[in-house]
Amino acid sequence: MTVTIPAPIRTRRQVFPFTAIVGQEEMKLALLLNVIDPKIGGVMIMGDRGTGKSTTIRALADLLPEIDVVAGDPFNSDPQDPDLMSDEVKQKLEQGEAIATVKKKVQMVDLPLGATEDRVCGTIDIEKALADGVKAFEPGLLAKANRGILYVDEVNLLDDHLVDVLLDSAAGGWNTVEREGISIRHPAQFVMVGSGNPEEGELRPQLLDRFGMHAEIHTVREPDLRVKIVEQRADFDANPDVFSQKYDAEQSALQEKIVQAQQLLPSVKLDYDLRVKISEICSELDVDGLRGDIVTNRAAKAIAALEGRTEVTVDDIRRVIVLCLRHRLRKDPLESIDSGYKVSKSVARVFGLELEE
Repeated sequence: MTVTIPAPIRTRRQVFPFTAIVGQEEMKLALLLNVIDPKIGGVMIMGDRGTGKSTTIRALADLLPEIDVVAGDPFNSDPQDPDLMSDEVKQKLEQGEAIATVKKKVQMVDLPLGATEDRVCGTIDIEKALADGVKAFEPGLLAKANRGILYVDEVNLLDDHLVDVLLDSAAGGWNTVEREGISIRHPAQFVMVGSGNPEEGELRPQLLDRFGMHAEIHTVREPDLRVKIVEQRADFDANPDVFSQKYDAEQSALQEKIVQAQQLLPSVKLDYDLRVKISEICSELDVDGLRGDIVTNRAAKAIAALEGRTEVTVDDIRRVIVLCLRHRLRKDPLESIDSGYKVSKSVARVFGLELEE
């Protein structure tokens, strides 16, 4: 006799709600701004073990609204944006073929520490290519991460070459695989989030500079807050559905806020005088290159959009500039990253503000 067990109503694993996370405001802000404008260039999160880094990033991916993707496409191609489309989809559209689309949750791809370059970038099956005359491509993690979030835990322990490959793809928005004269490329535009523990070593300054923002997180010291966090976790583990329902309204409101900010972002203006002052701060702090200026400009616009405004204020710049510059001040790999004091001091001088304690 065969017994049929009904399928559970909820087939997707419940994720801790983003709006329920207590504290760690710096990390949460950096992640939200990168989701609003992925061109900021990702976030490096450094902090103590057990401070909820992975939980927060998974919660953010779960919070984001579903996106339209081309059905059956391994690269999560956008049916509207040619920059986020695979060559195969573009070809079909150029030939006037109709393409089916589906709604899909934003992907969060975990990069394992032992991953090889082939696993990350994808591989070309040379034998099949030569025998059948087709470009036989096995997509890697970068294909899966297109239009999503790529999370690398313990990024400071990852091979420098692999970090370079990831950051190149994140910056350019494309991944190219070449082997034996065969070349294949596909869109790979994602928010790269790296995390690590400073005790296990820092990234080289050249690689650290490639991350748009750098957030520091610390273990909560206040006993009341610690108790609240422990109780929340226990409640969630005991009954994820009931716990999550309490935050449904807040989750929906934040999701709507993110969508509106993404739509508003192209309209946000940053005055020329403020742009000059940002560059003056970067110059005064001896920041190499122009990446610091560019990222600060983008982040200031993103925070204005998040709050529903089309004009960037001095306060917007003050709130994001430490996150954008603190990791760019380190010239020597043996130096520790500035806590933000040097940046805040320079901001206070250039904008004529009082230095916050």
